[in-house]
Amino acid sequence: MSRPVDDPLSRERSHLSASRSALRAMREDVEALDISDVTANWVNAEVLARQIEERIKALADLSDTPLFFGRLDYLHAPGSDLAEGAEGERFYIGRRHVHDHDGDPMVIDWRAPVSQPFYRASKKDPLDVALRRRFGYTRGDITAYEDEHLSDPSEAARTSKLLQQEIERPRVGPMRDIVATIQPEQDEIVRSGLSGTVCVQGGPGTGKTAVGLHRVAYLLYAHRERLARTGTLVIGPNRSFLHYIEQVLPALGELTVQQATVDDLVAHVGIKGTDDATAAVVKGDARLARVLRRALYAHVTMPTEPVVVVRGSRRWRVPAYELEELVRELLDRDIRYGAAREALPQRIAHAVLVQMERSGEAPDDRVQDAVARNTAVKAAVKAVWPAVDPAKLVLRLLSDPEFLAVHAEGILGEDEQKAILWAKPARSVKSAKWSPADAVLIDEATDLIQRTHSLGHVVLDEAQDLSPMQYRAVGRRCTTGSATVLGDLAQGTTPWATRSWQEALTHLGKPDALVEELTAGFRVPTDVITYASRLLPHIAPGLTPVVSIRENPGQFEVRPVSGPKDVVEACRELLRHEGSTGLIAADARVPELAEALEQAGIPYLGPGEETTVDTRLTLVPASLAKGLEYDYVVLDEPQAVVDGEPDERTGLRRLYVTLTRAVSGLTVTHTAPLPPQLLA
Repeated sequence: MSRPVDDPLSRERSHLSASRSALRAMREDVEALDISDVTANWVNAEVLARQIEERIKALADLSDTPLFFGRLDYLHAPGSDLAEGAEGERFYIGRRHVHDHDGDPMVIDWRAPVSQPFYRASKKDPLDVALRRRFGYTRGDITAYEDEHLSDPSEAARTSKLLQQEIERPRVGPMRDIVATIQPEQDEIVRSGLSGTVCVQGGPGTGKTAVGLHRVAYLLYAHRERLARTGTLVIGPNRSFLHYIEQVLPALGELTVQQATVDDLVAHVGIKGTDDATAAVVKGDARLARVLRRALYAHVTMPTEPVVVVRGSRRWRVPAYELEELVRELLDRDIRYGAAREALPQRIAHAVLVQMERSGEAPDDRVQDAVARNTAVKAAVKAVWPAVDPAKLVLRLLSDPEFLAVHAEGILGEDEQKAILWAKPARSVKSAKWSPADAVLIDEATDLIQRTHSLGHVVLDEAQDLSPMQYRAVGRRCTTGSATVLGDLAQGTTPWATRSWQEALTHLGKPDALVEELTAGFRVPTDVITYASRLLPHIAPGLTPVVSIRENPGQFEVRPVSGPKDVVEACRELLRHEGSTGLIAADARVPELAEALEQAGIPYLGPGEETTVDTRLTLVPASLAKGLEYDYVVLDEPQAVVDGEPDERTGLRRLYVTLTRAVSGLTVTHTAPLPPQLLA
């Protein structure tokens, strides 16, 4: 029997259809704009055309993505005086604003204030919401709905099945947004203000990455003009991770946010070399900033000769002691080395102008500029305050033991100095085998000379793996803006991994940042996170374990195997389920497993490559697993993951990361004995 056309589900489908039509009309209106008569020149035309193009992209209707996911029925009109008994309003909550031809809203942006109760309202505090409706979708079409009568005391609070289904829904392809499932504690972080920096400590599956990305989307909504001027940036640990998350913000209509790794930010030189752990730890220590400052300002020498400026038949003499006063004044002001060097000629020229005025002349600014460009003045500045190339400065520090010893005295010990000195000094900046840590030192030196451009907001994900010097490099990019710092101390897998967020935030230049902790696990099943949490006492004592809120405990198995063929068979079994599968293994074992997959005729991808319906298996080296998620995971040989790191603690942290990548099921395969920490 057919469903009556006026039943609730049919009405909601009709509203979805009408909303899609309205969105299409909005897009067509923008496409039809004629800017030929409103632009003064070709530059304005180019800028306006680009803005229109971005607006058209932002209004794209993604057929498989629900245009709205919820509905709020208010008891009263939002913002009205409740005592007046104003009639309530109904709002559909979605990923972007949609209005009809009269300008009336069809869908309200999830970031708007009127949408906030969708995430915050509860039976205890309904926030004037009579009804909250959630929608279930199949390939973009409404197939179900679920109501909560928040203001009805007779209706008991219950867990939303549609919410659980959305959280557990299998995924193929890159990370998706979570606008339909944001929880109250997440929403509070998402909507925190632009002026403050927030640090989110979140265990596996708590949604910290999604929270950070949605906070960017919210800030762009609430402070669009300001951030359009100052810019926003998302920093991830590697390219695979950035590729995995790159579709989240565009799906929310935000197309202007840049993405980069820390290595991208400091790419002043080509990276050809690597450091051993000891050298990398020393180079990443914040004390190197003091060494660099000493080495840089050692180039400034006090003048011993006067400057004599000849103009026409007159000679103007600035004595050495007066020049020294000018130099010391600039040093005391503690401004950038390059800025001070640019100011010195003007200071000398001003001293000459004072003498001219005393002799009865009336020089103006043009005379001062001419004196500043005088050959004698330029020669004096070059001798006293020479230009310094930041890469050459770092090159000398790492190549010249005596130069390093002088400027590291009292800061680095002899063993630390030996650890960072190159065994074979490079002849030039181009021929040097720079390491990633060296590039960070060059970035520090560059900032000492010339101020780094600051952005309005920076999101730093997987922050626990950064060194103090890397934190400083990121902090330079938001000195006048704010930041969202995301990470998990238990997942720190570098020798210099963060020991405390307070220490990290101090290096970032944001010591007063608010630290929030997320402990509710939405993505990792109960049995999986319980098993992985056995490692916490050994890798992060005192850290609160994640508690899964999933009703489905998930599929979990620890399986002894005899070799790669059995591992491949475990993958084959999981591929029978809907969704993506990741085979995670110690880096050294990846080639052997790749060969076994090829022999078995199972296609696979590398991390960061987009899965498809036909190819749903990704072979992931343990070193690249951080931040990635798969519906099902086969973790090969846990002890090999531990042994692949320079020390046991780092190895156990890497194992913790790999154990917590599964959303629906985990199979652990092993031939060697399991690490004893997992047997507790």
